[in-house]
Amino acid sequence: MSAIRSAGNLSTEVTMASVLRRAGLTGWRRTTKYFGRPDFVWKRARVALFVDGCFWHGCPRCYQAPAKHSKYWPAMVKYNKRRDRRVAAVLRADGWQVVRVWECQVNGSSIATRLRHLVF
Repeated sequence: MSAIRSAGNLSTEVTMASVLRRAGLTGWRRTTKYFGRPDFVWKRARVALFVDGCFWHGCPRCYQAPAKHSKYWPAMVKYNKRRDRRVAAVLRADGWQVVRVWECQVNGSSIATRLRHLVF
């Protein structure tokens, strides 16, 4: 695990950016240094969007723990979920609206509709 270096969830983020553009949502930024490093940020509307990977964040619909290292993975996913809740709480306390989307839901149109109501 220590040898795996994160390069970002680029393919999912690019797909999400495409969905946002098709929906006419503009004004977002991807490279920000806000707490928790949101994937997309609308600074004026104070909306932070996180696109959570189904494997790393334990999607209730898609996640399957690997057979190897069976004690490690549930603890890792539990840690990630705890961290996600803490990040969301800190951002909300600072006046941000936090939206979390599962990787498997990125192509859905309901996400764009939900964001449009928050951003505009």
